Amino acid sequence: MGKLWTLISQLHSIAGPVVTLLYPLYASVVAIESQSKLDDEQWLAYWIIYSFLSLAEMVFQPVLEWIPIWYDVKLLTAAWLVLPQFEGASYLYERFVREHIRKYVTEREHLQYHPQQSKRSANDNKTKKKFVEFVTPKKQGDQEAY
Repeated sequence: MGKLWTLISQLHSIAGPVVTLLYPLYASVVAIESQSKLDDEQWLAYWIIYSFLSLAEMVFQPVLEWIPIWYDVKLLTAAWLVLPQFEGASYLYERFVREHIRKYVTEREHLQYHPQQSKRSANDNKTKKKFVEFVTPKKQGDQEAY
């Protein structure tokens, strides 16, 4: 029983890096090389969420040490984010992150590229609308012929 328990605990400690880093790294490289954009979105979303969770884990480490099943919960969450059957990273990104990021990035880019216009309030709404139309990808039918 002692050797079996040692084997199980070693496999458990190896599963974390494999699920959270090795497989996502491999799948990210495969996604970059493929023609589909859906897998790119899944893996970019994974790395965004994984980075956020890692930062949160560093901040709350003193509290998390007191939770005996924290590693198991983290491993199951990472598996849900990573496994193609669930595509949890894409789900979380689409459901909770995308709107906040788009709003923040659009406003930030506008101020970065047009700092003098942020002082003029009369043209502000018109400029923002044009910028959003410029940044937002157009569908095939919406493109104008040049």
